[in-house]
Amino acid sequence: MPDQSQSQLPDEALLEASGNGDRQAFGELVRRHQSWAWGVACRFLGSGDEAEDIVQTAFIKLLAASGRYRRTARFKTYFHVIISRLCLDHAKSKKPGQSDAYPELADPSPGQEEALMTSQDAARVRRALDALPPRQRMAVVLRYYEGLGYDEMAAVLETSRKGVERLLSRGRESLRKELEPR
Repeated sequence: MPDQSQSQLPDEALLEASGNGDRQAFGELVRRHQSWAWGVACRFLGSGDEAEDIVQTAFIKLLAASGRYRRTARFKTYFHVIISRLCLDHAKSKKPGQSDAYPELADPSPGQEEALMTSQDAARVRRALDALPPRQRMAVVLRYYEGLGYDEMAAVLETSRKGVERLLSRGRESLRKELEPR
């Protein structure tokens, strides 16, 4: 059972405590952040199984780096950097179009027509995201799914604010072309 006092601590303090050997503090960080970390990885990769592997690796890296952590960045930004790098590295080693997370099509029986259309739309969006270059895809995921601001995205993607604007602009244009009705 987590220590009540730890549940009140900010993430940065928990990571510092983890760096000093406090495994309960690290457990609290995992409890707080495993869902959103999985969401980022899954949206980027398009695969729940691959996302689980990335998140597990990210937490291992976070624990290994916890002794070196200094409060120069918010915890969430720091952890977004780790997740993003792992996803981008994974994308470099994966061939385009290998996503296995296309939603199953709903049964086209009466009353299911709307569900079928939603499922097909989700599959089109997933394919369009998969077609983006990895850094553009990560920018789109961080901005539109995670709600990060431009400055935080610049820190995560290790680029300038202008670089983020360019990545998003190119990503939106590619998505628009791919998703517009034919």
